[in-house]
Amino acid sequence: MDKLLLLGDEAIAQGAIDAGLSGVFAYPGTPSTEITEYIQGSEEAKNRKIASVWSANEKTAMETAIGMSYAGKRALVCMKHVGLNVAADAFINSAITGANGGLVVVSADDPSMHSSQNEQDSRFYGKFAQIPTLEPSNQQEAYDMTRYGFELSEKFGTPVLLRITTRLSHSRSGVERKEMLLQNNMSLPGDLKQFILLPSIARKRYDGLISKQIAFREDSENSGNIKFFDGKDKSMGIIACGIAYNYLMENFSEEEIPYPVLKIGQYPISKAQIKKLYNLVDSILVMEEGYPIIEELLRGYLDEGKPIKGRMDGTLPRVGELNPNLAGRALGKKVSTGFEIPKVTKPRPPLLCDGCSHWDSFEAINAVMKDYTPGRVFSDIGCYTLSALPPLESINSCVDMGASITMAVGATEAGLVPAVAAIGDSTFTHSGMTGLLDAVIRKVPVTVVIMDNATTAMTGGQDSAAFGKLEDIVKGLGVEEDHIRIVTPLRRLHEENVKVFKEEIAYQGVSVIITRRECVQTLSRRMKLKHAKKGLENVAQ
Repeated sequence: MDKLLLLGDEAIAQGAIDAGLSGVFAYPGTPSTEITEYIQGSEEAKNRKIASVWSANEKTAMETAIGMSYAGKRALVCMKHVGLNVAADAFINSAITGANGGLVVVSADDPSMHSSQNEQDSRFYGKFAQIPTLEPSNQQEAYDMTRYGFELSEKFGTPVLLRITTRLSHSRSGVERKEMLLQNNMSLPGDLKQFILLPSIARKRYDGLISKQIAFREDSENSGNIKFFDGKDKSMGIIACGIAYNYLMENFSEEEIPYPVLKIGQYPISKAQIKKLYNLVDSILVMEEGYPIIEELLRGYLDEGKPIKGRMDGTLPRVGELNPNLAGRALGKKVSTGFEIPKVTKPRPPLLCDGCSHWDSFEAINAVMKDYTPGRVFSDIGCYTLSALPPLESINSCVDMGASITMAVGATEAGLVPAVAAIGDSTFTHSGMTGLLDAVIRKVPVTVVIMDNATTAMTGGQDSAAFGKLEDIVKGLGVEEDHIRIVTPLRRLHEENVKVFKEEIAYQGVSVIITRRECVQTLSRRMKLKHAKKGLENVAQ
């Protein structure tokens, strides 16, 4: 088969296509976005009629994938780590319903918080749900483990979690493809009550999940995704998980690793192989990207055994992502740290794009809010979060998707009146609609500014579920029509827009202002495409 140069994300996507995928369901979020984009751009996926549309949020994506699995087809659901929080209700329960068609859940973690609110480690979710978890160390393994994940899912009738991290998602390597499998035929579960989680059924299903744990562990031991490599120097043994194995290998590119190494790419971990390493060496160094999950398991409560080194004792830093230098230092090797950044070099914080409509929206908000005490503008996740930084310094919160509206409601209930919530169009349909419904039911004096740039801009311009629907959604949630205002955020309309904002912020009830202007990046791409098509037409003539 072909050998392709692929990102880790793309390797997962190609692995899923080649494994007989019937549908991918996702909400865009760095570093997972490129998985779905690759499938959407694949001619093979189009020819196979693989379902691929951005979902409204991660929960709906997860539930749609469960529905496809129910019908016997192979389904992939993709999200970033904080998106798994949104999908958690369906995800945890899917471990109890089990799977019919293969169901693989990809969670892309972001250690060092390059574009995220936290560093959470999705392996905890795999342990929490008590399902098999796979963690590739390179792009070829990402491809192979995706294929294997579908097999594993159908073998045990369970969803499988595939955990990757930023560096693997966004780095490239050669990937050798395997034979492309046919899609499953549609087939409903043998037990049509399998997916009904009434307590009497759920208790039986949960007993079944617990009874599979030994088989899950045996599969980890025998799958080839956990490998032991012996070494001559028994003073230390190394456990390397996922991409941390690459960082270990980079420190021994021209020499053999002298220590015994246990490479881990599947969970639950193999007790037999951990015990084998433990009995063989004097101490253990654990290299794992994210939380010290395995290190903590090895230490236990008493921590009275052999020395265990890793993130918990400071051998490796407790926060941030690993890299070859950190791994080398933990191994006692001399590493190059580069040169110190000169003090004359001033850090440049990120800014909204030149010409972005959010500039004009927040300048109008700032103009009105200067008449009130500070700290009244709530926001959440999107390009507009950059308005927290100079020169705008407009917003006072960014917790999670949709929290702008609910936080504003809570602050209003506490007596902070007026309060303003700023939210993007895609974020609004992701998880802001229920917050607005709360505001309407509670009749609180809050102004919601929905900044409609007609796309999911922060992750590269994917389709927004809100496109062409915002006014109808807002009206349907119960906001009075007189207090649904639409403005065009342009500098020449500043005074006119300020007047609208003043009126609605002063209103003692729920009001919604929709600021509508296309994202400058998607506009630029659209115009380039238009000119390119026109040029081709002229050539053809």
